[in-house]
Amino acid sequence: MLATAFAGSNSSTMNTSAHLHFAGGYLPSDSKDWRTIVPALLVAVCLVGFLGNVCVMSVLLHSAWKGKPSMIHSLILNLSVADLSLLLFSAPVRATAYFKSVWDLGWFVCKSSDWFIHTCMAAKSLTIVAVAKVCFMYASDPAKQVSIHNCTIWSVLVAIWAVASLLPLPEWFFSTTRLHAGVEMCLMDVPPVAEEFMAMFGKLYPLLAFCLPSLLASFYFWRAYGQCKKRGTKTQNLRNQMRSKQLTVMLLSIAVTSAVLWLPEWVAWLWIWHMKAGGPAPPQGFIALSQVLMFSISSANPLIFLVMSEEFKEDLKGLWKWMITKKQPTASESQKTPAGDSEVPPDNDPSPESPTSIPEKEKTGSPSSGIERSEKAQIPILPDVEQFWHERDTVPCVQDNDPIPWEHEDQETGDSDK
Repeated sequence: MLATAFAGSNSSTMNTSAHLHFAGGYLPSDSKDWRTIVPALLVAVCLVGFLGNVCVMSVLLHSAWKGKPSMIHSLILNLSVADLSLLLFSAPVRATAYFKSVWDLGWFVCKSSDWFIHTCMAAKSLTIVAVAKVCFMYASDPAKQVSIHNCTIWSVLVAIWAVASLLPLPEWFFSTTRLHAGVEMCLMDVPPVAEEFMAMFGKLYPLLAFCLPSLLASFYFWRAYGQCKKRGTKTQNLRNQMRSKQLTVMLLSIAVTSAVLWLPEWVAWLWIWHMKAGGPAPPQGFIALSQVLMFSISSANPLIFLVMSEEFKEDLKGLWKWMITKKQPTASESQKTPAGDSEVPPDNDPSPESPTSIPEKEKTGSPSSGIERSEKAQIPILPDVEQFWHERDTVPCVQDNDPIPWEHEDQETGDSDK
C-alpha cells in the first residue's frame, strides 16, 4: 500500500523536506525507536505469514493434485499467492526504507514499490468479492455438484490480476527518485498538468479498491448466511447446510479481518491526499502502525484457515501422512541396499537379522510342511473332532481292509436267516 506522508514534524530532517509526497515506504525520521520497532514488527509478520501461507498453499495444491480443483479452493490459493508475494517482495522493502534515513534501493524499486503493493492488495480485495459470490452460490444449494472447467478458473484469476494491476498504474508513472537537500529520496512527483487527475485518483482509488468490493462482499455474505439458516428435511441436506454455514462464517471472518486491518491505511491515504496546505499531517506513528497492520493481514488469513476450517485440518493431516509414507520407502530401501550388497564369508554363519538366514531356515523343512504348519496355525481343531479322528486311526476297521466285501455281506445275511 502507499506509504507516503507529507512532512510535518519538528525534526530538522522533516523541516527540510516539508510538503514532499514520499513514496515507496520512504519516510525520513530522526526517531531511532520508530526506525527499530517498525522493521522488527515487519520481520515478525513476515516469518509468521510465510510459514502460514506456505502451509495453506501446500494443502491446497495437494488436494488439487488428488482431485479436480474447485473454484473456492482456487480463489483461496489466489489469496495466499498475493499474501506471500507481499511478504516476500514488499515487506522487506518497507522494513529497509523505515530503517534507513536515505533511499538507496534504486530507481526501479522506488517506482514499482507502491504499485506492486497496490496490485496485490487490490487483487485480494477482488478475490474476496469472487469468494463471496461463489460462497452464496454454494449456500443456495449445498447438495448440488457444480462442475467448473479449468479454463473458467484461470479466466477469473487472470481477470482479477489484470484489473488489480491497472487500478494503481498512476503511481507507477509519478513515483521517482530525486535529490533534495543533498539527500536522495523516493517521491511522488506529480507535474502541474496531472494534478487534477491525481486528485481525482486519490478519491476514486479507495472507492474502487476498498469500498465497493467490501460492500459487494458484505451483500453476498449476508445472502449466503441467510440461506444457511434455512433447515432441510433430510439428514444429508442438514449436513450440507452445516458445512456451508461453517464455510460462510470462515470466509466472512477473512473478509472482516482484512477490512478492519486495512482501514487505518485508508484513513492515512485519504488524510495525505486531501490534506490542505498548512494543515496538520498524520502522525508518523499512525502511518507506521497502519503499514504494519496492513501487512499483518497476510499473517492473519492462514491462521483463520487453520483455526476455523475442519476440512483444512483434515487435509493438513492427510498431507502430513502422505509425506511420512513417502519418506518411509526411501528409508527402507537405503537400509536394504547395504544388506543385499554385503558379502558373507562361507565359514561364518549369517546373523539372524540378515536376509540370507531366512532361506536357510526354510530349507530344513519341505515347503509342504511349512504350508501345513501355517494352515494348522490358522485353522483350530475342536477337541471332539480330534478325538474322533484319533480313535478312527488307532482302531482299524476290518471291513475297510477286506478286498471282497460283497462275499462277507452274503455270509452275514445267511447267518442272520439261520
